[in-house]
Amino acid sequence: MRDYGFWDRLLIEGDRALRTLAAPPTGTGRTNPGAAVPEAPLDAAERRHAAGLMRINHSGEICAQALYFGHAAFARKPEVRADLMHAADEEGDHLVWCAERLAELGSRPSVFNPLWYAGAWSMGAGSALVSDAVALGFVGETERQVEAHLADHDQRLPAADRRSRAILQQMRVDEIRHGQHAMAQGGVPLPAPIPQLMQRAADLMRAVVYRW
Repeated sequence: MRDYGFWDRLLIEGDRALRTLAAPPTGTGRTNPGAAVPEAPLDAAERRHAAGLMRINHSGEICAQALYFGHAAFARKPEVRADLMHAADEEGDHLVWCAERLAELGSRPSVFNPLWYAGAWSMGAGSALVSDAVALGFVGETERQVEAHLADHDQRLPAADRRSRAILQQMRVDEIRHGQHAMAQGGVPLPAPIPQLMQRAADLMRAVVYRW
């Protein structure tokens, strides 16, 4: 495996950021879980609400890409780096699905996505610089919180919006698996108040992204 220098790594991370934020999203090619679900009629308020929730989930997947890339950039063990990049690929599927659903709802991603990306990448890199165990613990805690957030959105979507709901349900299955795998690979529980601070940062992001 090539040993990249500082400038190589900087260019790689810059390219990943640009691809995540500006290029059409890519993943592993899995079929969108909502593709086979018939589109139901939604009134203007329901459509606007569903779009706000899916915009939050789209930004969350922007953060997931950044978080995993930040972790992988400084992971010590090659096998940990490989696992993180594999999870990032699967999270890329989520980004594709959320982008497609936003377009179907006639809406757009958050204008603040570059800010969310930068913050998430910094947190991922920072935890990986401490140790692989802390980075994996950060993944485990992140996915635990995301799983709870997706369950909440499942309940808050308009009743008729089964198409969005199918996407969130598959995302939730994947997030649970990613979190469990990270902890099984040696992740350690994060000490207080880090999980609480993560939750508050996520709450702030959701409040902003719902509208912008």
